[in-house]
Amino acid sequence: MEKYTTKQIRNIALLGHGGSGKTSFAEAALYLSGNTDRLGRPSDGNTVCDYDPEEIKRGFTLSASMAPVMWNNVKINFIDTPGYLDFVGEVLQAVRVADSALICVDARSGIQVGTELAWDYATEAGIPKAFFINKIDDPEARFAKMFNALRERFGVAVCPILMPMGDGRYSSMINLIDMKAYYFDDKGNRTEGDIPADMLERATEYRNITYESIAETSDELMEKFFAGEEITRDEAVEAIHQGIINGGICPVVCGSSTNFWGVRSMLDLIDSSFPRHTAKKNEQLIDGGETADTPIEPDGTASIFVFKTVADPFVGKMTFFKVMNGTLDNTMSLRNLTSGVTEKFGHIYIVRGKKQIEVDSLSCGDIGMIPKLVSTNTNDTLTVAPTAKPYRKIIFPEPFLTMAIVPKAKGDEDKISVGLTRLLEEDYTIKYENNAETKQQLISGLGDIHLDVIVSRLKSRYGTSVELTQPKIAYRETIKKKLQVEGKHKKQSGGHGQYGHVRITFAPGEAEGLTFTESVVGGAVPKNFFPAVEKGLAESMVKGVLAGYPMVHLAADLYDGSYHDVDSSEMAFKIAANLAYKELVKASPVLLEPIGLLKVYVPDSMVGDVIGDLNKRRGRVLGMSAAEGREGYQVVEAEAPKSEMMDYTIALRALSQGKGKYTFYFTRYEEVPAMIAQKIIDEAKAAQ
Repeated sequence: MEKYTTKQIRNIALLGHGGSGKTSFAEAALYLSGNTDRLGRPSDGNTVCDYDPEEIKRGFTLSASMAPVMWNNVKINFIDTPGYLDFVGEVLQAVRVADSALICVDARSGIQVGTELAWDYATEAGIPKAFFINKIDDPEARFAKMFNALRERFGVAVCPILMPMGDGRYSSMINLIDMKAYYFDDKGNRTEGDIPADMLERATEYRNITYESIAETSDELMEKFFAGEEITRDEAVEAIHQGIINGGICPVVCGSSTNFWGVRSMLDLIDSSFPRHTAKKNEQLIDGGETADTPIEPDGTASIFVFKTVADPFVGKMTFFKVMNGTLDNTMSLRNLTSGVTEKFGHIYIVRGKKQIEVDSLSCGDIGMIPKLVSTNTNDTLTVAPTAKPYRKIIFPEPFLTMAIVPKAKGDEDKISVGLTRLLEEDYTIKYENNAETKQQLISGLGDIHLDVIVSRLKSRYGTSVELTQPKIAYRETIKKKLQVEGKHKKQSGGHGQYGHVRITFAPGEAEGLTFTESVVGGAVPKNFFPAVEKGLAESMVKGVLAGYPMVHLAADLYDGSYHDVDSSEMAFKIAANLAYKELVKASPVLLEPIGLLKVYVPDSMVGDVIGDLNKRRGRVLGMSAAEGREGYQVVEAEAPKSEMMDYTIALRALSQGKGKYTFYFTRYEEVPAMIAQKIIDEAKAAQ
């Protein structure tokens, strides 16, 4: 394959709401460029990017995939990303290594949650943005309404480059830079012509919007614009290029991916105006916990950043990386700054969907893949530079929707563990825990679809079937009042007998576990039996007297008892202590539940709905504050029982239209209200 230099490479993240046509755009670009010989459709399960069996089955993108397109002697590395919120980790991987973002918008549906989030992700990543208004062939598409909404929501940087003629003639477009009309036939072939007289005024109106934005990029162009002088095409193209880089221009192109309308124009714009890897001049490093800039040097020492890992059951571990500095070739060995292991890059590939094409080298800014690197994972930096620092890592969202995994077949626990280990390497938004207390295997994800995909992949890739059930809540028990009790164990079965007798004062304790003291006088219980009494109580506390949950905050004072010279033993006193412990049912025992600190990030207009929902969940709102770095957002801080928050990921998504996010961390235990406690006790006894 032809080698591309840094100047010839463009890395574009395809972002947008689910169903906006990202995969269809990539498919059209691949077909028009001759990189594929057929046009696939997501609904048919035959696209280049959606090749995973789960994606084919579900009909939408689940993971970021590469679609390199060769166009006008430029290599455009499209990264197709999922539009569903459950797979935001894949989006964050893409924007970390992309040099710009192309946000696809459904012409009929308009701005959706995924559109706004895509803008936010690209903004946070510090990369330029452009819009492709897709599905303009829909009879209900209205360009003016769509464009005005984009400009109102995202600012005056939004300016049109290719617009439809309108009035039912959506198969004809107007190039506002060249002031030419494009006419498309049934096969998507494009011919140029003059703009119809009845569209000239409308086209001029939108062209003025574009050229006003272009003029904003320099004082010289601003003077020409207001003096009524013509801005040349070359000046306009260069201004758009600079404007995209500095964020002053966010171009808008209209079209229909399935009909190829506008796709060529978008590819031409990417070729002429979108930035290369070196446009930002610096990359970010982490030096001593602080972020620092380092110059990008195409001729410098080779350094790469790993942004994605795929655990392919046939190929093995596939490591996707971007060449951040220098040139990488297949004779090199690079040191992993995380693991310290030196990895040999004997075989380097570029990947198009599932197709792998081996290459000898990759220039600075290019994206590639290497298989079977054992000691390298997502977020690792590998370099030949001896004093290099690691590149800034991707910060993945923490999953809070937790379910318990139940194997359908006995003995599958080991296979499940192996499968999940592989999936954890691939997806950093999964969390796995083998909970010793509840004796459950717990899996956490970003949503119900996310968890469903994990279950499906366990079956298809690793041959193990599991079911998801609600996880058990780790309740606790304690007592509320002081109580003096007696425990006597006496057994005579001929010969050597058993005798242990204790009197103990129980009370609520300050320490979480058992606080054991003794105030025996006169040797009523010999000192050598004190440890046995303490051990007997500690072992008994594993199960409470109400519902069998662990007992906490218990103080016990051994103040009296008796013994037998021959029959007393440590075991007898342990049993006597257990008998005394059972009397705690008279000490006003109560059930305790885990309480967590909740922080909900939502738009201002949705705060009332969130607070209302928290009240239904027995939550206590502690306060509100403006979200740092998120204009128009509030942080609602509250405390809530864990048992009421099991489905909060799904509920908040519905309440906030997908715009909200939250964190929830355990803080302490609190007494369960009596009515709820009784129900928990009854269920626990029924399960015993």
